[in-house]
Amino acid sequence: MFDEVRVALYRAITSPKGDSFSPLRIQKDFARRLNVVLGSPLAPADELEKRKAARARLADLRRASRGGSATTRPLPTEIEPELAPVMVYFQKDRNARELVRVEETLGAKGIAYKLLDVTGDEAALDFVMREAHCEEDELPIVFVGGVAVGGFRQLVEADVSGELQRALAGG
Repeated sequence: MFDEVRVALYRAITSPKGDSFSPLRIQKDFARRLNVVLGSPLAPADELEKRKAARARLADLRRASRGGSATTRPLPTEIEPELAPVMVYFQKDRNARELVRVEETLGAKGIAYKLLDVTGDEAALDFVMREAHCEEDELPIVFVGGVAVGGFRQLVEADVSGELQRALAGG
């Protein structure tokens, strides 16, 4: 019952009805701001359900940490290290086959990467060429954690030598 009231009040303060009438619009704006300051106690029904599920999960985890029975899986004992970001800089119409080979190599290793097209972006292109010590026709270039690895051939060499894994781990 209380959740239904919260949902109804949320709909009332977020609906556009009455916004053309200045005294009502000011009151609704104040109510929206107050709702945010108080931690959004008024929310849509799906958000309230998510919160309820999260509270139940937290209660299960607390019971499990005290030695009680929990209905959830145990917490992992080892936290996996976060890998350095991998960026692949390329130009749209240049060395498309090599770009596909770089993508296939990274994908086969299960390495998440981001493609960045530098076509028309002179500042980004200058950065890549300066940091990778390469020419414009050598794109695509792979960067791991802000450090240039190189093109496809250098990527494969780094993978074979183990340098790629060390760079991903931040070492």
